[in-house]
Amino acid sequence: MSAIADPINLHVEESAPTTRCRILATAERSFREIGYQKTTVADIAKTLKMSPANVYRFFDSKKAINEAVVERLTREVEALIREIAQAPGLSAGERLAEMITALHQDCLERCEAFPRMHEMIEAAMTESWAVCRQHIDLIVTVFEQVIAEGVSRGEFDVPDTRIAASCVHAAVVRYCHPVLVSTCPDAPVPPLDAMIAFLLKGLAPAR
Repeated sequence: MSAIADPINLHVEESAPTTRCRILATAERSFREIGYQKTTVADIAKTLKMSPANVYRFFDSKKAINEAVVERLTREVEALIREIAQAPGLSAGERLAEMITALHQDCLERCEAFPRMHEMIEAAMTESWAVCRQHIDLIVTVFEQVIAEGVSRGEFDVPDTRIAASCVHAAVVRYCHPVLVSTCPDAPVPPLDAMIAFLLKGLAPAR
């Protein structure tokens, strides 16, 4: 996660984009450190030395703020796997394995650094499913692009690359979902490398 500048001493009379960014930065920090449920719009406004009414000029609810925070977080994750998907010199299988590993490692690091982060993800899943759905669709799309490349090279053999990508995503969600990683760390699951090997074998041409 990128570093968040301390907004307390900044002047409140700023351009709309700057004020919006400050609200999001403050909200994200509070959601991650204090928790989504305990954070109020009044808390965010107080930290920024502005009135709650001024916060509501930019976001009509705490739900809307959380949507924007989660969207920013998911864009970071999406950029991470896009970079791996486009990395030169790797086979499709290597790219897929690296993407899955990166998703898992990124989730672990975020959850360890900010144990309450899962609260804002749970809220988004309950109140703003469209944001989560869009993120899932993009991840599956990147998986599909790599799988399709593997098919074209003869590495993989699947009749429907979209379904294959969806299956891969479903198989690895336990390793890269902030809620599951945070709240069920000891749930019995195969080691990640075993799951990746299993998936790549399933995608490979039959012998």
